[in-house]
Amino acid sequence: MRTMTAAVLLASTIAARGETVDVKTAPSRIANVTVYLNSALITRDVAAPEGAGVMELVVTPLPPETVAHSLYSEGTDGIRVLNTRFRTRAIREDTREEVRKLEASIRQLVKAAQQIQADLAAANENLKLLGKMEGFTAATLQHLSDKGLLNSEASIALAKFVMTTRAERSREIVALQQSLEANKEQVEFAKRQLAELTAGVQRTERDAVIVIDKANAAAGSVRLNYLVGAVRWKPLYKLRAGRDRDPVGVEYLAAVQQQTGEDWTGVSVTLSTAQPMLNAAPPELKTLDVAALPISVPNPMAQAGGPGGAEGLRGKDAFKEIQQRANLNRQQFQSYANAFNWMEASRAANDAAALEQYGEIFCSQEEIRAARSELAESANDGPSVTYRLKSRLTIPSRSDDQTLEIARIDLAPDFYYKAVPVLTAHVYRQAALTNTSDLVLLPGEATMYLGADFVGRSELPLVAVGKKFIVGFGVDPQLQAQRVLVAKDRKTTGGNQVLTFDYQIRINSYKPEPVKMQVWDRMPRAEAQTIAVSLVSQKPELSGDALYLRDERPRNLLRWDITVQPGENGERARTIDYQFRMELDKQSQIGPVAAK
Repeated sequence: MRTMTAAVLLASTIAARGETVDVKTAPSRIANVTVYLNSALITRDVAAPEGAGVMELVVTPLPPETVAHSLYSEGTDGIRVLNTRFRTRAIREDTREEVRKLEASIRQLVKAAQQIQADLAAANENLKLLGKMEGFTAATLQHLSDKGLLNSEASIALAKFVMTTRAERSREIVALQQSLEANKEQVEFAKRQLAELTAGVQRTERDAVIVIDKANAAAGSVRLNYLVGAVRWKPLYKLRAGRDRDPVGVEYLAAVQQQTGEDWTGVSVTLSTAQPMLNAAPPELKTLDVAALPISVPNPMAQAGGPGGAEGLRGKDAFKEIQQRANLNRQQFQSYANAFNWMEASRAANDAAALEQYGEIFCSQEEIRAARSELAESANDGPSVTYRLKSRLTIPSRSDDQTLEIARIDLAPDFYYKAVPVLTAHVYRQAALTNTSDLVLLPGEATMYLGADFVGRSELPLVAVGKKFIVGFGVDPQLQAQRVLVAKDRKTTGGNQVLTFDYQIRINSYKPEPVKMQVWDRMPRAEAQTIAVSLVSQKPELSGDALYLRDERPRNLLRWDITVQPGENGERARTIDYQFRMELDKQSQIGPVAAK
């Protein structure tokens, strides 16, 4: 990372105090970084030089992604911060060392290309001259031959010279063309690197100007804080399982992508899911006007789509769309508030609330509840959490993700196997875990291992402290499941037709020890009352798990909890038999089938 310098520049006389601003020089360094989901708060320690009185510190350059209105400073003992402001200056060229090196490299390559092109042109001219010389020599030899004066040794030597020289010039031209092509590739690669480094960067430098008043003559420091964009992080996990009695190791990781244009070297890092808010007061609440209209008059609100331009107030997804638009307005409120645009921030917050209240007036309670539940589930909204990483870290500015470790956790597992033969013949190993740590586990991608062997990827849900959750550890090839339609019968009873289905599930185990297994299947479920579906018999009995009976059984999902013994395979395979019945009017037929 380049060390930023903070220079103290001469400023105008502070008229109110009648004091002249001193000129000093002081360094600064990044001390702390708080990384939010889509931004980061940078804290710099800026050294204030010796001397008392009013001083103006200029910290330069700030990174290109600095949020202009986010700067604020904090003084220490004996130092008061009078003002902190942001300014930009036009510059002729990018001052970053890596950018300047690439630009110098491109200039050298361009000069080398020009030299190669000149050499290539000279080689081609030499080859043309050789062709002219060959023509002149041939005419001379013909003239001498006609007069009987031809010298055979001189003719052979001249022919060898022409052939040798042509071969040398041809090799030289080919080598120069290859060098030119290689130079072109190097230039294109360097330009791509430069474009990546300077993407979105303008030829300006950004400064923070801090005006301080020092009561003591001794040197001190102030803290400069600012928000930057082009930063984001997401949680990742690695879960390692061993034997059944061994704990499952959970590596809680964070993938950080930072492209601020500023390296973070040896800094204290905090990861947060909170949203940085720089407004100290809430937005001003405005009146929500509403009017009554005769039924015969078209509702202008419904035609216009409601406040803020919401559309689609007809149908079951009406409130969902309203809520989505309200959420966008709340994001605008945050952006305006962080930019200290109080008027627009207040407007966006009131528009968001007006949209939600408008939807609550026009939509049914069921539509509102369903939409909010769906949006909350898809967004994986959880509590605001903060993780302070223990050691100081270096995170350079670059395009690829950088992985940090948040914590390592050992959790006691309850292993079992899960078979869903209606979907797949594979049987999966799973573990029931309880989050006994003091950390909330955020939703994120998980990489699963058995010992040192990679077994697959999964998605971890939001797991609160003390909550139970299930993770999978891949397919076990020593277990297989098969679902077979044994018999099907159709008959008419009274005015109804009755369809009866007999199924058998066969479990083959080639493992040397008993294993606990959940086996799942399903019967059709009819939402209308025109079809009756009933489970006639099952062997063994369905699971007695309370959560299953409450949540899954009403949806006609079937679950058996069994223990499969060694040697239960082939003709001795473990079997599950069940029968279900469907009844409907004999004048009706079964319509489309869909999995929901």
